[in-house]
Amino acid sequence: MNNQDHTLQFMQIAMKYLPEAKEQLDQAGVELSMELIQPFMNLFTKVMEEAYELGRESVISELKQS
Repeated sequence: MNNQDHTLQFMQIAMKYLPEAKEQLDQAGVELSMELIQPFMNLFTKVMEEAYELGRESVISELKQS
């Protein structure tokens, strides 16, 4: 699976939780728009890529020890 596939999956996960995030932001008085959310989506993608790589490396390490 390549980075583009991962990015698409990560965006699907983010969109799944977007209504919950929007509700919490609304309660905090923060207006959410697509212009405002884009930098956070980019950051989310970076975090998810790093988390994926960490998990991947952990599995590879465990397989090598077996």
